[in-house]
Order: sequence, then C-alpha cells, then structure tokens
Amino acid sequence: MANPEQQIQQEKAARRAAIRTEYWRTMTNPHGHLHGESGGVFDTGLARFQAMRVNHFEHFKPTGRTLKIGLLSTVIPIVAYAVMLKKERDAREEQYRTGQVAYKDRRFKFI
Repeated sequence: MANPEQQIQQEKAARRAAIRTEYWRTMTNPHGHLHGESGGVFDTGLARFQAMRVNHFEHFKPTGRTLKIGLLSTVIPIVAYAVMLKKERDAREEQYRTGQVAYKDRRFKFI
C-alpha cells in the first residue's frame, strides 16, 4: 500500500492532468464559438478571487493597523506634498515682492 504522502501527490498529479487535458480540449476546439465556449477557459479560482475583491468592503473591519496603513500611505504624503508646495510658493512670492527676481526672469508672469 502506498504511503499517504505519495497517494496525495498522485491525486494532485491526476487532478493536474485532468485540468490540463480539459484546458487543451477547450482551447484547441475549432468549433467552440458555436457553443459559446471560445475566448478562454473559465477559471474557478480567478472567479473566486474576483468575487472576494468585490465583497471585500462588505466584510472590512477598521482596526488600528488599517488606520496606520491608510494614514502612512495616503494622508501623510498628500499633506507633506501640500506643505512643501506652499513653502516653495511662499518663498518664490517673497522673492518677487522684495525685488530679488527681475520681472523678465519670473516664472508664470502671465498667470
């Protein structure tokens, strides 16, 4: 009698072979368009994954970790970029107002 691990491996190999045979039978069928089968093979794993992605927010539970991830990946970079832009524009405006930059050398003169 075969070892349980070998038996499991043989079952997996048999499943893989059956799936491979079904895939090639479906993909190489020249009359598949007559039955509405052309265009690809239905992948149940991909369908489950897409269904999980659609229903993700119905089962989402906010936690401290998700709050940190959201802040670090979204809010803080946007706020930091806004602060940097504000400082740079204020410094440039200060140079324009004090006459350190000639009018001909200014950027965005017509705005």
